[in-house]
Amino acid sequence: MSERAVDGAPSGAAETPAPIDPRLRAHHCFGCGEHNPIGLRLHFERDAEGVVAPYQPRREDQGFPGLVHGGLLSLLLDEAMGWAMYADEVFAVTARMETRFRQPVPLDQALVVRSRIVSRRGRRLEAEAELCDTPAGELLAEASGLFVRMSPDKERAALARFRETSEGGD
Repeated sequence: MSERAVDGAPSGAAETPAPIDPRLRAHHCFGCGEHNPIGLRLHFERDAEGVVAPYQPRREDQGFPGLVHGGLLSLLLDEAMGWAMYADEVFAVTARMETRFRQPVPLDQALVVRSRIVSRRGRRLEAEAELCDTPAGELLAEASGLFVRMSPDKERAALARFRETSEGGD
C-alpha cells in the first residue's frame, strides 16, 4: 500500500499499537467469527500500517472453475477494512466500496489480505485493502471504502455485545 499519513500524522509512527482484543473474534461473523462453522474464520493481527490476515481458499470458495469467486474476494477486502477499524475498537459500517480485480485468483494459492485507515473526518473513515498471493506478494485485488462510524451509544453497545458473545452468548 502507498505511504500516506492519517490525519496529518506521519506514516510509520514509532508507537507500537496494543494487541487486538481477542473478544472481538468470539462470535459468528461469516468473515471472522471463531464460532461460525461455515465461515472464513479470518484472524487479523496488527502490522506496521494496519491489519493483516492469511487466507487459504477452500473448494467451496470457487466461482469459475479453479478460481476464487469475485464476491468472496470482495468479502475478504471488506472484512479487512472493517478490521482496520475494529482493531482500535472503532465500529463503523460500509457505506461505499470500490473493488479492483487485478488478476484471476486460483483456489490453490495461499493469500494474504491487508488493510489500513487512510483518513478520518468526523464519523467518516476511509480505508484501503489489498489482496496478495504468498509468498510472491503479487497484487491480485484491491479496494477502497468509505465507512460511517456508529454513534457513541451504538459503539459502546456493539463492544459490550462482542464481550458478551465471548463469554458464551450468541
